[in-house]
Amino acid sequence: MHEVALANDLVEQILSSVAGRGVARVLEVDLQVGVQRLVVPEALRMAFEAAARGTVAEGARLEIQEVAARAVCGSCGFEFRPDIDCYLCPACGRADARIVEGNDIILQSLSCETEES
Repeated sequence: MHEVALANDLVEQILSSVAGRGVARVLEVDLQVGVQRLVVPEALRMAFEAAARGTVAEGARLEIQEVAARAVCGSCGFEFRPDIDCYLCPACGRADARIVEGNDIILQSLSCETEES
């Protein structure tokens, strides 16, 4: 279950992002996850909950937006949405796809409560 490692890395990134900024609590985490990463959203939420325990991110709501895959054929330049297990270009039939979207995990934004709030 790679979601545990992803959750640990996410919490580290969050803590690094809020360090020295007077953040008392992280309320919401907005994350974009490409479908190519094969992340199970509910498993990631559970792993995030465990990884965030005892930090300013404890209790934060994790919003996950799945990003569809998009590829460009290196042979003919056709842009298409590949299936997870099939990267053949529907225009020319070649397996020369370059994934241009849907393989990233991006921490989009954080909603926080400051110590002054």
